[in-house]
Amino acid sequence: MKLVAGVDEVGRGSLVGPVFAAAVILNNSINKRLLKDSKKLSKNKRESLAKYIMKNSTWALGKASIKEIDKKNILQASLLAMKRAIFNLSKKPSIVLIDGNKLPKIKEYKLKYVIKGDQKIPSISAASIIAKVTRDKFISKLGLKYKYYLWNKNYGYGTKEHLKAIKKFGITIHHRKTFSPINKQK
Repeated sequence: MKLVAGVDEVGRGSLVGPVFAAAVILNNSINKRLLKDSKKLSKNKRESLAKYIMKNSTWALGKASIKEIDKKNILQASLLAMKRAIFNLSKKPSIVLIDGNKLPKIKEYKLKYVIKGDQKIPSISAASIIAKVTRDKFISKLGLKYKYYLWNKNYGYGTKEHLKAIKKFGITIHHRKTFSPINKQK
C-alpha cells in the first residue's frame, strides 16, 4: 500500500516563538471532505478537526527554535522543522507532499512540493491544521506570562496591539531577534 504523507509548517511570519511543522499520513477511513487549509477554518473548527485527524491518522510534529530561526533564517528553519516532522513519523511514507515551493534536503525519502498544497491535498490540509492548533496552544501558553503582548489572540504575529506592546515594554526572550521591527529595538 502506498503511504502518502502531507507536510506543512506554521508560524513563519510570527515575531515570536518556534516555527512548527506537522507531517500526516491519513487513514483510509478519514472524511477528506472535512479537511481544508487551516487559515480558512474558525478556531473551534480547527481544534475539533485536529482531534479528529490525530485520532484517525499517523502524524508527527517538528519544530525549529528561535535560535535556529535567527541563526539560519526563517526559510531554512521551516525546512528543518518539516524534516524533523517527517523523521518523527512512526511509518515511512512512500512519498511526502510538502506545501510550498521548497523541499527540505532528505535523501531517504521521495519528496514533492505542491504550491498551495494546503488547499489541494487533504493530507497537507491535515498537517496545516495540526501544526496551527499545536503552535497556537504553545504561543497562548507562553502568553500567560507575557499578557501585555496579547499572544492568546495574535499568536505572536505583528498586529497593531503587539507592536504597540513591543514599543512600550520592549522585547522578550521569545521574540525573534532577526525579525523586523525586533531587530531595530535597542
